Amino acid sequence: MDAEVLSMSVDSHFVHKIWQEEELSKMVDGGVPYPMLSDQGGRIGSAYGVYEDGAGVDVRGRFLIDPDGIIQAMEVLTPTVGRNAAELIRQLQAYQHNRATGEVTPSGWQPGRKTLTPGPDLAGKVWKEWKPEEAF
Repeated sequence: MDAEVLSMSVDSHFVHKIWQEEELSKMVDGGVPYPMLSDQGGRIGSAYGVYEDGAGVDVRGRFLIDPDGIIQAMEVLTPTVGRNAAELIRQLQAYQHNRATGEVTPSGWQPGRKTLTPGPDLAGKVWKEWKPEEAF
């Protein structure tokens, strides 16, 4: 998808190795196919606002960063709620579509579905171009 995926936690690379071998490889054939980085001390997590100093952990977060280094989307979840990889992929596709075409994607957009062209003709008239039932 022309994207780079990285994972990061405060765990050491030794813990990541064991987690990959003993846990992830049993859920995903061959384990996760992307680098797992160590943020011991939480320096990177602090920069992204997900490091909890008192607990010494990075809270679960995901960030979509465009080729210019700009954070386009972020989601931070507590460990009690699982993440949705399909939504991450949908958002990545939407950002890539926007970057390539300048068109914007309404709520629930999927590739191949209707997009909107921003501008003065659209302002105050989105309701004419898009309906909530088109969201999903």
